[in-house]
Amino acid sequence: MNIKDFAEKLRDALFPKDITCDLCGAEIFDGEHFCRACASTVIFNDGTVCPVCGRKTAKPEICMECKADAPKYKRGASVFVYSGGGAKLILKFKDGASYLKDYIGGLMAEKAKALAKCDCVTYVPVTKKRRRERGYNQGELLARAIGKELDIPVVQALEKKRETPQQKSLTKAARLDNLKASFAIRDRAAVKGKTVLLVDDVLTTGATADEVCRELLIAGTKEIYFIAAASVEYTPFKNDK
Repeated sequence: MNIKDFAEKLRDALFPKDITCDLCGAEIFDGEHFCRACASTVIFNDGTVCPVCGRKTAKPEICMECKADAPKYKRGASVFVYSGGGAKLILKFKDGASYLKDYIGGLMAEKAKALAKCDCVTYVPVTKKRRRERGYNQGELLARAIGKELDIPVVQALEKKRETPQQKSLTKAARLDNLKASFAIRDRAAVKGKTVLLVDDVLTTGATADEVCRELLIAGTKEIYFIAAASVEYTPFKNDK
């Protein structure tokens, strides 16, 4: 048993998933995932959204970013708004709390049911180095939870060939340039002629999803639908951040 597995088993023993808040660890005993204080900080993306990218919007219409530069997937959706408790939950999941895959993945599967029926599920890959450091690829864990819930196969269609610099402060155009030639198709036969559900943890500018979709389409994928655990709310006049 490696250190990460031991730490996870120890944490689960000290803070059982069914009786503690998934954010702060406080005892709750009511079958919910968050205590009252943490629940007030989590925004579910259940209101008005862009019908293309699926991000939270002020009005139920296509956001200006999708109008100006439509994503390469047909439609997208997400469970949480990436702010406050929603962002904290995703960061916790990425930083060792792999058990959250079942809760988050289950919610994503429900969202995905509103998209088209897909032939298979795939996910945004990470480099082998990053996977070793973290112990898992969060996208893969979510994809497997979704595939199990929807009863469709999960395929490792892509690989990430190189690490990319931090992108937090970059515009979408700069992110796309940063991501060039970083992804490659690993299993062309698994996606050729298929309708694919692409899974990722967070949608910000959409640059990563677009670059991955580009590779999938070159490989002959018929259509792509996109599901993220969380997405940044669309705010007009953000200078394409």
